[in-house]
Amino acid sequence: MPMNGFTVGRDVSLSVVTANGPLRLTLITGFSAKPNTAETRVKGLDGVTRYLRFPDGWSGSFDVERQDSTVDDYFAQLEANYYAGINEQPATITETITEPNGSVTQWRYTGVLLKLEDAGTFQGDQTVKQRLSWVAARKIKLA
Repeated sequence: MPMNGFTVGRDVSLSVVTANGPLRLTLITGFSAKPNTAETRVKGLDGVTRYLRFPDGWSGSFDVERQDSTVDDYFAQLEANYYAGINEQPATITETITEPNGSVTQWRYTGVLLKLEDAGTFQGDQTVKQRLSWVAARKIKLA
């Protein structure tokens, strides 16, 4: 639900689908996405410098409050698959945003590779925060 004409964090819903089905992250507290680019500088004989930009995928992260072993199980299975010689297949992330005007925008990140950046710190009287990072080949608009 947008607030006062602004998009806020509650306006987004996310789903991650792996080769083995949905990865149900129970309590996502943060999500980020940014485009990656490669820039090239070309200096002509006329002395003018020109710049080129090439799309080079996307990257981002999820912040998750640990409520069960879902994240740990997923990455333990990936590790077991690696040592068993099983090829890792990419995932997808679908991002759905309710816009301030009431319309819905939907994006899909394809060719996603997830990485467990931080499995969490266990302390008394504290929740366990986990962080996943990701890279993707493309971002495609669905709606």
